[in-house]
Amino acid sequence: MSSHREAPEISKDPVADSTDLYAFVSPDRPDTVTLIANYLPQQDPAAGPNFFEFGDDVVYRINIDNNGDGRPDVIYEWRFTTSIRNPDTFLYSVGPIDSIDSPNWNRPQTYTLTRTVGSGRARENGGTQVLGRDLPVPPCNVGPRSTPRYAELAKQAVASLPGGVKAFAGQRLDPFFVDLGAIFDLGTLRPFQNLHLIPSAAAAGRNSLKNLSVHTLAIQVPITDLTKDGRAPSDVASEKAVIGVWTSAHRQKGTVRSARENANAGPLVQVSRLGNPLFNEVIVPMSRKDEWNKSTPDGDSAYARYVARPELAGLLPVLYPGVFPRLADYGGDRADLLAILLTGIPTGVVPGFQNFTGTTQADMLRLNVAIPPAADPNILGLVGGDAAGFPNGRRVFDDVVAIELKAVAGATLPLVDPSFTPDDAASLLADGTEPARKRLLKTFPYVGTPTGGYEVAPNGRRSGRRAVA
Repeated sequence: MSSHREAPEISKDPVADSTDLYAFVSPDRPDTVTLIANYLPQQDPAAGPNFFEFGDDVVYRINIDNNGDGRPDVIYEWRFTTSIRNPDTFLYSVGPIDSIDSPNWNRPQTYTLTRTVGSGRARENGGTQVLGRDLPVPPCNVGPRSTPRYAELAKQAVASLPGGVKAFAGQRLDPFFVDLGAIFDLGTLRPFQNLHLIPSAAAAGRNSLKNLSVHTLAIQVPITDLTKDGRAPSDVASEKAVIGVWTSAHRQKGTVRSARENANAGPLVQVSRLGNPLFNEVIVPMSRKDEWNKSTPDGDSAYARYVARPELAGLLPVLYPGVFPRLADYGGDRADLLAILLTGIPTGVVPGFQNFTGTTQADMLRLNVAIPPAADPNILGLVGGDAAGFPNGRRVFDDVVAIELKAVAGATLPLVDPSFTPDDAASLLADGTEPARKRLLKTFPYVGTPTGGYEVAPNGRRSGRRAVA
């Protein structure tokens, strides 16, 4: 959750499992958009001797739709290469790794980053630009002896590329925050568990992902590289101001296993994707989750019925008896959720805002690039009066769990059905966790420094000794 181990098959393939996707106008470079896709969920920092890395056999993509058809018009693609410097040692580091090209790192990774423009045959016939080759990936944060001054080491992996593009690929602290232990225990929200069908005393939420890591793909590009007409729009109401974003991972169709190594062959097939947070996690039923991961956004009308009548909206009145009587009595389709998740919000629904991409139902993050970064951001995004936040794209600190809980509980229904009055609890719902803003970066790639393996105790807490800064 948001998309950590969200489907049966992809949970067995973590290097191709996208956990979260973010898209926002960069606060420190407002003429650019930052796109972030995280993979490899729930990494234990002390996971030696074989630490985490991107898959050489996985093709990673961030896809941009700028004409509303649910198909990619711009694709950023990462392909990785891993090498072993010393084949006669089991060690990940044979000494302190004090620079990105240190010979003490025994298993370095590099990547090639490309940008492809066009769709269908236009893509097949060319339109691909190599943005960078042999770009370095930093090692995982092992500890103060193996990876001293890790924050500075990771900075060396931020690549400045032609055309005002910045790129980063490597381990980061997971910025997503959620109480997994409670939510998947029969929908418990600790701050409100005294009202649960099986009650206990109300308590503070617990971030289950605290100190766990992910592997981040981040790219910062000029707005003009993403829009339909290659311009930076200033009119929030313009259809050209809205882009759709999703990430996908692909493998070759065939794998032949042998004693020495595996060989891959055949065309690429998609094995995972992610647009809006929690879509496959909570909206799509278990029997169709693997199917959804292999499908593309332009076919998402096949899943619209699960958005129109979300299972969670029916469960809330059962799990919290007497708390959601109006939600329980509501019998119509959820036009608010269909707009938020599948088409974007049209002009006229929220004053001064829209992120509508048209009538094609597609699960994508929708970002209106004409809306500038907020001077005083609200973690509840649009629900909290901050049009620069989710569901207008998604920032790394947006509280998407609380936002979507409120929406599913009926808080956004009056936008499309003024006759509906939400239950009092709808505007209060949250899991009780908050972003660790002090651990986020103020500049690209924004996602914070991962905790070192040496610094984490077995219970997931940081140990007393601090890493060397």
